[in-house]
Amino acid sequence: MVKGKSDVPHTALYRKYRSRSLDEVVGQSQVTDILRRSLKQGKIAHAYLLTGPRGVGKTSIARILAHEINNLPYDGEHTHLDIIEIDAASNNGVDDVRDLRDKVQLAPTSAAKKVYIIDEVHMLSKPAFNALLKTLEEPPAHVVFILATTDLHKVPATIISRTQHFAFHTVSPANVIAHLKHIATTEGITVSDEALAAIAARGEGSFRDSISLLDQLSGFADDKQGITLELVEATLGLAPHDAVESLLALVSDRDVAGIIGKLDTLEMQGIQPVVLSSQLIQAVRQLLPEHPQLINLIDGLLSVAQSSQPQLKLLTVLVGAIKPKTAAAHASKAPSVVIEAPLPKIAEPKKTPTPTPVAKPATEVTVDEETPAPVAKPKTVKKSSKSVDFNWTALIDYMKEHSVAVYSVLAKCEYHFDGSTLTIYAGRKFNKTKLDDPRYAVKLHGALQDIHADGIEVVTVAETKPPEDENLAKVTAIMGGGKQVSVGEEDK
Repeated sequence: MVKGKSDVPHTALYRKYRSRSLDEVVGQSQVTDILRRSLKQGKIAHAYLLTGPRGVGKTSIARILAHEINNLPYDGEHTHLDIIEIDAASNNGVDDVRDLRDKVQLAPTSAAKKVYIIDEVHMLSKPAFNALLKTLEEPPAHVVFILATTDLHKVPATIISRTQHFAFHTVSPANVIAHLKHIATTEGITVSDEALAAIAARGEGSFRDSISLLDQLSGFADDKQGITLELVEATLGLAPHDAVESLLALVSDRDVAGIIGKLDTLEMQGIQPVVLSSQLIQAVRQLLPEHPQLINLIDGLLSVAQSSQPQLKLLTVLVGAIKPKTAAAHASKAPSVVIEAPLPKIAEPKKTPTPTPVAKPATEVTVDEETPAPVAKPKTVKKSSKSVDFNWTALIDYMKEHSVAVYSVLAKCEYHFDGSTLTIYAGRKFNKTKLDDPRYAVKLHGALQDIHADGIEVVTVAETKPPEDENLAKVTAIMGGGKQVSVGEEDK
């Protein structure tokens, strides 16, 4: 509810509350503090590069900086003849930059410096960048360039190296909510805390987008209740909060039919699968500290937006997150889905170069690779009463499809499986270190579950796999290590 409406034309809230000084900028102290000190000391660079996400204050700070350089007042509305803003998206040709290069030679009309603000500078063509580079290398003393972009990786390194670079951060939800609450109080807008949190989440760290959403919703607000969470969800096409929780519960309960039904219901309500997947990512993200195995679910949800059939992709991701029950889980009737699966146990670090569990912490055993120890088969644990089916090729193929990082290491390894213990011969300490990393270990144990080989003990060693022949193994030990190879007829 907006109080005190009048006939005065409405000014967009994001424009009305745009920062007009460095002190008013919220959440970018790593930029404003440095600029404030350099301005106080009179140290003005000939070119600045402002990079970061959309809607976090790059253009606002560019304008403030342009006025501060010239000691001009800034009210956010009026422009100055010597402060020129250029949109690179519509002026991205080499002719545009050549025209700019000619104009910069002219002295400023009244200000101390002529300041050019080039927004979305990454949109310039390659010839245009080359033309701009010459000006940045030898700029006139009376000219300052302020470049801004959301895509730093598209800006040539030669341009970046000739500027003073400032990286902007995504604004934290807490800062966005606090700023929105300040605006709502000032404008007399009634809004619940839950609604503010939903607006901030939808704004994805952008002040501009979040304030624009608040502005839009204020026009739809109920006169008594104001902006509620239900209004935010209905207006923005968001799935109700309890529907998101219900979907995750259905995954936990292995209820495939329930997942299909819930997705169909939400689709009938007009909830877009890309939006729903984004909400699920936010919900799962909050569960990660206690359930790190959910990282694979987030990875799947991220692919929904890129799919040509996002509704079906979302369905396959959620159903695919359901893990099959192990024999022990069937016996105890305890759930073992991705949400409730226990993490691999992390063993204590060992002080000798003996085999260590894959899920071991980052602390590594030091092995002198230049003086290898006699090759011996690693010590294994006692076999379980029931052997587990295991297929090394299936594990490699699974990793190739689901985790290129783990696959690139695992493909270089050899293995030995005795029915209960999988020994992975990493070949060198670097590969062993990778496999022992908890991030790799979680993916490896998850893969074993998915190929129906969970429950086996996994051990890694830095050495190469010893020859199967005992006599050959003794010779190898005497020779200081080695690897058994097969020589084909064509190689003889």
